[in-house]
Amino acid sequence: MTSAPKPDPVSGDRLARRNALLLAAAQAMGGATASIVVALGGLAGHELLGADKSLATLPVTFFVLGTACGTLPAGYLMRHLGRRTAYMAAAVLGGFGGVLACLGIIQGSFVTLLLGTMCAGFAGAFVQSYRFAAADTASESFRPKAISWVMTGGLIAGIIGPQSVILTADLFLPIMFAGSFATIAVLNLVGLCLLAFVRIPRPSVSERMETGRPILQIISQERFIVAAACGIGSYAMMSFVMTATPLAMIACGHTQTDAALAIQWHVLAMFAPSFFTGSLIARFGKANVVAFGLTLLVGCGIVALAGVEVENFWFALVLLGIGWNLAFIGATSMVTDVYRPEERNKVQATNDFLIFGFVALASFSSGNVLNDFGWQTINWVLFPVVLVCLALLGWLVLRERRASF
Repeated sequence: MTSAPKPDPVSGDRLARRNALLLAAAQAMGGATASIVVALGGLAGHELLGADKSLATLPVTFFVLGTACGTLPAGYLMRHLGRRTAYMAAAVLGGFGGVLACLGIIQGSFVTLLLGTMCAGFAGAFVQSYRFAAADTASESFRPKAISWVMTGGLIAGIIGPQSVILTADLFLPIMFAGSFATIAVLNLVGLCLLAFVRIPRPSVSERMETGRPILQIISQERFIVAAACGIGSYAMMSFVMTATPLAMIACGHTQTDAALAIQWHVLAMFAPSFFTGSLIARFGKANVVAFGLTLLVGCGIVALAGVEVENFWFALVLLGIGWNLAFIGATSMVTDVYRPEERNKVQATNDFLIFGFVALASFSSGNVLNDFGWQTINWVLFPVVLVCLALLGWLVLRERRASF
C-alpha cells in the first residue's frame, strides 16, 4: 500500500491544485446543506412547535451538534479508510439526513426533523475537513492557498443554498419547507460524484500504526491553544448571530425572502474572501489576518446595534461573514503548524471537535437568548468574546517574538 505523496513545490503542486479544485466543488454541495439548515431550521422548528417557541432553533443546533459529534469519528475513519472513502460514505449519510428531515416536516414530527438535521450535521464534519485534506498534498508555501481555494467552494454554496430555499420551500404545498430539505439529498449525490475523483492515497500501514506524540502534548502547545481559541471564538460568534438572524428579522416585520437573502449575502461574504485570504496570509502573516477578521466581527456588532432595518441586518451579516473567513482560515493555518504528518488526523479532528462543540452550544443558546433577552443582547455578546481572542493572539505574538531573539 502506498503512502500519501509528499508535497512537490517543483511540479507546481499539480496534485494539490487538482485536489483543491475538486474539494472546492464538493464543498459547494456540502456547504449548501448548511445554508439550507441555517436559513430554514429555525423557521421549520417554529412551525412544528406549540406555544413555547424558545426551542425553535434546535434543528440548527442539532445540525451543529452532529458536526461536533462527527469530528472524532471522521478523523478515525479518514486515518484507517482514507479520506476519499470516508468522504463518499459521509455524502451518503448527508443525503439520508436530508430525506429524514423532509419526512419529519411532512409528518409534523419535530423529533424526526432533529434526527435528520443531526445526520446532515454528522456528514458536515467530513465536509469541514476538506480544507485540511487540500493541505495534505500541498507544499508549505501553497498550503494556505490550498485551504483558501477549498473555502471558495462555499461561495457557490452561498448561492445554491439560499436559492434552493427560495425555489423549493413551497414544492410540497401546503407543507412548507419540506422541498428544501429534500434538495439536500440531491446536493449530496452530486458531491458524492465529485469526491470519487479526488486523489489522496490512503495512509500506509506504518503511517496508520504511527500515532506520533500524545494528543495532550500537542494541544497543550501555546500556538495550538491560541489558534483553537480564535477558531472557536470566530466560529461560535458567527453561529450565535447567524442562527438568530432569520427569527429576529421575522420578528422585526421583515419577510421570509428578506431573511433568506440575508443568509445568502452572509454566506457569500463568508467565502468570497477565500479568493485572496491565502495571499493575505502569505503577505501579512497568519496572526495579523486573524486579528483583522476578529476586528470585523466587532464591526458586525456595532452595525447590528445601530438599527433593525433590512440594511442593518444585511450589512452586519456581511461583516460577520468576512470577519469569520479571515479569522477562521487564519486560525486553521496556525493549527497546521503544530503537528507532524502522522499526527494530522487526530489533531485536526480534535481541533474541529472543540470548535463545533462550542458552536453547538452557541447555536443552542442563540434561540434562548433571542427569546428571553432580544436581538440587541445577541450582538452585545460579541464584544467580550472577541476581545479575549484578540488578547490571546497579542500575547502569543509577543511571546514568539521574544523567543526568536
